[in-house]
Amino acid sequence: MAVGEFSYIVDTLFLLFAMTLIIFMVPGFAMLEAGIVRTKNVSAVLTVNTMIYAVASMAFLLVGYQLAFGSWENDSVSKWAAFLFQMAFVGKTVNIMSGGVSERTRIIPLMIFTVLMAAVIYPLVVNWTWGANMLEGTFLDISAMHDLAGSTVIHSTGAWALLAAILVIGPRKGRYVDGKVKVIPASNIPLVTLGAMILWIGWFGFNGGSVGTIASKENADLVALTIMNTNTAGLAGAIAAAAIVYVQYRKFDITMILNGALGGLVAITAGADLFDIYTPILIGVIGGALVVFAVPLFDRFRLDDPVGALSVHLVNGVWGTLAVGIFAGDVSFVAQLKGVLVVGVFAFVVSYITLFAIDRVVRFRASDDEQMEGIDVSECGVEAYPEFKRAF
Repeated sequence: MAVGEFSYIVDTLFLLFAMTLIIFMVPGFAMLEAGIVRTKNVSAVLTVNTMIYAVASMAFLLVGYQLAFGSWENDSVSKWAAFLFQMAFVGKTVNIMSGGVSERTRIIPLMIFTVLMAAVIYPLVVNWTWGANMLEGTFLDISAMHDLAGSTVIHSTGAWALLAAILVIGPRKGRYVDGKVKVIPASNIPLVTLGAMILWIGWFGFNGGSVGTIASKENADLVALTIMNTNTAGLAGAIAAAAIVYVQYRKFDITMILNGALGGLVAITAGADLFDIYTPILIGVIGGALVVFAVPLFDRFRLDDPVGALSVHLVNGVWGTLAVGIFAGDVSFVAQLKGVLVVGVFAFVVSYITLFAIDRVVRFRASDDEQMEGIDVSECGVEAYPEFKRAF
């Protein structure tokens, strides 16, 4: 067998394995969100996550992939494996958004937005950064930004869309009363923990697979280093969040600890392939700390985000991208900042206009009565826990 054929086969298998780990994040998001929301909204959350995977993947297959990359051709791996790997990413942008608007969102308008995000909005961001680059030669060209697996391209894009959605849809009924924040506790902490840990494992395919090749000693070492750095940042984020919340409240908040870990994972996603084994500790510590301080800050501005997605994905998507410019010597900080700004302005503005237009045609927000009864009843007709007495 020729060396080129061997590399082709090994790298194709590598991408297929990484793709499987990334798709494993679909139940990760579903379990985390199902545990965070109240029991009367669990079926709706599970339905949304399932439909996002199906609808976003189909839209990317039919339209988005071609827009992002310009062609299906690929000489280094099977073009079908290359597509599947990229397809595994696309739904994550909407998963980030859907979790942040849980418990007050109707499913059909969310699916309409999913189609537009997967077919147009996200593929355009990919085109400018990892793909065909239709901005090449213009002052908006951001291809010089280093973003290995999408701190900005995926996480910030989804989170900017979430911010737009929160502004269009508004907070849950009863979340902010008389200027005070009403705490709505998670309904199932074991599910939250399971979901977060599944996401953590999936991140190894997310970042490791984004190296793109493993069929040489040097590339195998780079993949292993990338996965190690990914894990290290998650560890550091969890430890930092745990320490801060204990100092603040003399208690360990598992939801905040898990979000601290996810914040560290988001932050390292842009540059896990560039750092030594110690830098991810610092990046992860800062990422975990940012989550702890950002959650109450967003509540202060009445931005109702049940899962903390803005704190995890937006704040740390920005931080992780800029951290590459700070700690990786060969990467321009200006290029990283430019990428953050161009993607941020585009994703927020286009998402806001799109969401606003959809809301005028198909009401996004569930009514107060529907929220009180539970989205499971009005949108799904199936309650996740029918034998439980539901708390309103």
